[in-house]
Amino acid sequence: MARYIDTSSSPLATEPVGRLLCRFSIPAVISMLVDSLYNVVDQIYIGHGIGMLGIAATNVAFPMTIICTSLSLLIGVGCAANFNLNMGAGKRERAAHILGVALSLLVIVGVVYAAAANLFLADILTLFGMTGQIKPYAMPYSRIVSVGFPFLIFANASSHLIRADGNPRFSMSIMLSGAVFNIVFDPIFLFVFDMGIEGIALATTLGQVLSASLALYYFRHKFRSVAIKKSYLRPSFIHAKAIASLGVSSFINQIAMMIVQVALNNTLRYYGALSVYGSEIPIASVGMIMKTNTLFMALIIGIAQGSQPINGFNYGAGNYDRVRQTYRRALAAGTCVSALAFITYQVFPYRVVAAFGAKNPELISFSVRWMRIFMFMTIANGIQPITANFFTSIGRAKMGIIMSLTRQVIFLLPLITILPAVWGIDGMMFAGPIADTAAVTAAVLLVRREFNRMSLLALSESAVF
Repeated sequence: MARYIDTSSSPLATEPVGRLLCRFSIPAVISMLVDSLYNVVDQIYIGHGIGMLGIAATNVAFPMTIICTSLSLLIGVGCAANFNLNMGAGKRERAAHILGVALSLLVIVGVVYAAAANLFLADILTLFGMTGQIKPYAMPYSRIVSVGFPFLIFANASSHLIRADGNPRFSMSIMLSGAVFNIVFDPIFLFVFDMGIEGIALATTLGQVLSASLALYYFRHKFRSVAIKKSYLRPSFIHAKAIASLGVSSFINQIAMMIVQVALNNTLRYYGALSVYGSEIPIASVGMIMKTNTLFMALIIGIAQGSQPINGFNYGAGNYDRVRQTYRRALAAGTCVSALAFITYQVFPYRVVAAFGAKNPELISFSVRWMRIFMFMTIANGIQPITANFFTSIGRAKMGIIMSLTRQVIFLLPLITILPAVWGIDGMMFAGPIADTAAVTAAVLLVRREFNRMSLLALSESAVF
């Protein structure tokens, strides 16, 4: 059936795509970059103040933070989507109930996860790749950081809820406040107070407390869409199920990343021990490089998120040409970022290592080889996340989930398991570009099929009209 939708009053349908993409992407890019800064800044200070084993310790602990992110996305994204849908349908009371239930779930889930992490900390870190030499650094760091998990989950999820309330600037400020605090107090606790890796953990945790406090202040005094009553905070299975149903795809994507990170750490630990490098050097090296790569990926994911409302609105209105144009503009911007990452890893690998204070010759040698081999196909890394977001934004959720899982789970996870059995730790290096190439090929084929499907839809709708 043809669509009879008046889109003339919406800038999403009329404003130049390039300008729209900038307007929607810039806040998302800033938020993603701030989130990445937590990890990168910690790594840089730890590298200079503590050394290789400190870097390895934070890399081993990183999957615990990924779990926090997955839980915050499950509740935050799920609630924000439900909240906007119900507000748009005029169901303000239901929207308020869902918001209240989400806030309660964030507190409950955060406290339970932090308690479980502390109770089983040694077993968890061993599962995540901790060795005997890394343990004296990983245990105290993780013990302190885990105290901040409830605040981290609450702050990250709240950024989505506050954005749903129509205040993206305050949402961005929440994340900025914690990052700035962390950047300022990391060197103070580490070098001035000589607190070691515990000081880094404390600065990170206090930054998360600050962000969560600002979010709580917003909900108590500034939330404008609905009134948040105490009765709305009572947990409800029906509302919790609705929240989870729309947040599960983001949750699955993060859990997949965590599984790959754990597998990578353990494979590095095992095959590193069989090589001239030992277990600790590969774990520390990959920790530095992957944290650096989060900065580039933050830019790409921010661009992808910025394109989502433009794609969704125009697809729903039948403006398929604008959908294709938006995808291509986003892909071009993402490819520019990917090209910058490629140049960094191939031309300036020594400078990346130097930024983290690495002085060990074996650590430098391994890091440079890993960047130039494992990260070789970085130039194409923008295609997969932008394509995954594209499918989700046009209502093709299953295709979006498949695209999210291609690189990490479908291709990389088997390769980092199989190739090292044949070529040792070098096999892990070549797993990266092979997985990237396969993921890019899948993205191109699926997008081409989707574009053809949209062309057929346009023809059928114009014929009916």
